Amino acid sequence: MITVMIAEDQTMMRSALVSLLGLEPDLRVIGEVDRGDEVGAAVAARRPDVLLLDIELPGRSGLDVLEQVRAVRFATAVVIVTTFGRPGYLRRAMDAGARGFFVKDRPVEELADAIRTIAAGETVVDPSLAAQALRSGPSPLTDREREVLAAADGGAPITELAATLHLSPSTVRNYLSSAIGKTGARNRAEALRSAREAGWL
Repeated sequence: MITVMIAEDQTMMRSALVSLLGLEPDLRVIGEVDRGDEVGAAVAARRPDVLLLDIELPGRSGLDVLEQVRAVRFATAVVIVTTFGRPGYLRRAMDAGARGFFVKDRPVEELADAIRTIAAGETVVDPSLAAQALRSGPSPLTDREREVLAAADGGAPITELAATLHLSPSTVRNYLSSAIGKTGARNRAEALRSAREAGWL
């Protein structure tokens, strides 16, 4: 029996996954989480074979959770299951140790097969998305540029961002300017939009 935990904030989607995977004779859902900041503790308590992890979660993003789970070296294999089939997300997920990347518009039978394959020690990635990721290349943003750009969402003034990030205002300006240049944007709002569409944030 392969044990599965689902981290998904949309109640209808989470319930559907629980019900549909429950029909598979060799899969058993042993836990559900609807917030990113609760996943680590849930995985530590239940130790599922496979964690189905959404990217867009309240409290903490799925990509951050993935890094946390892998850092603790749980035996749990992580599969990103997302609406957003973006090459940048795929690359970041695989670099962080995901064993699979699955887009939600695929049939649940394919997901069940992917869970079995991943539980057997292999990796499953949508071929067309993998090809896009190879064509698009890695994110040009450094970790710090990504952090500052993400913090700038909402239009907070530089001084406020500096205080939040424990950086000087000039350092924040430099990181934002660099991120804007690398994304080919005219301002930080455009840079944020471009980086999100590429899956770099």
